Amino acid sequence: MEGIEGKGVENSRYLTGKSAVITGSGRGIGRGIALALARRGCNIAVNYARHREAAEETAAAIESMGAHAIVVKANMAEEEDVRRLVSTAGEHLGSVDIFVGNAASGVLRPVLEITAKHWEWSLNVNARSILIGAQTAAPFMQAKGWGRVLSVTSIGSRRVLAEYSAVGVSKAAIEAVTRYLAVELAPQGIIANCISPGVVLTDALDWFPSKDAIISNAQEKTPAGRLVTPEDVGELAAWLCSDAASMIVGQTIEIDGGYTLLA
Repeated sequence: MEGIEGKGVENSRYLTGKSAVITGSGRGIGRGIALALARRGCNIAVNYARHREAAEETAAAIESMGAHAIVVKANMAEEEDVRRLVSTAGEHLGSVDIFVGNAASGVLRPVLEITAKHWEWSLNVNARSILIGAQTAAPFMQAKGWGRVLSVTSIGSRRVLAEYSAVGVSKAAIEAVTRYLAVELAPQGIIANCISPGVVLTDALDWFPSKDAIISNAQEKTPAGRLVTPEDVGELAAWLCSDAASMIVGQTIEIDGGYTLLA
């Protein structure tokens, strides 16, 4: 712990002067990450696709912490929207030092019922958006010799979950592309990692037909005695953006209260 405390984490505003793009950050896990970074002084581009009011509320919370926020509507399924989101953040916030690929979508059906359209949607929103976002943000980071790329994955990248086939494949793709980004970018001071939360109580669970069973099983099998919150994920993301975590490169960090040890 001495090493962690000795590299600036004791400074609660260690991200002052930096700016982040966080996809899907109006609600849920994205909001948790946005607020955690803002608490450290980071300016935030809050992205949404449909729920503008929630994004505005998140932006207001960021501003109340003394950081600057902009709200940008962009569809992560569209390559040009992803590029526009990052470019807009760079223009209005002055830089893009941190890119967080959090937005997620997908079709929840058995694998034999997945169509090409379902496949493309899940892969494009969840994985391709991270590749395009990182590519667009990289020049901003390279100019400073410092940057962070974080992506949000899930246990479904490695374990078979009911009706999760297309989404699970997209999550595996997220982890793979993050490893490749990590190796290419680390020599330039840009660090890429994945965060893999356990079951988090957000609106996203409402789309799962087996929502109640998922929650019940997680509550029963989480040794820590509670489910992960968006705030928990945000704190991990903020730490991974600190210089204390600069030697964690291309890893998938699980934050699940021990759930995957028993699930």
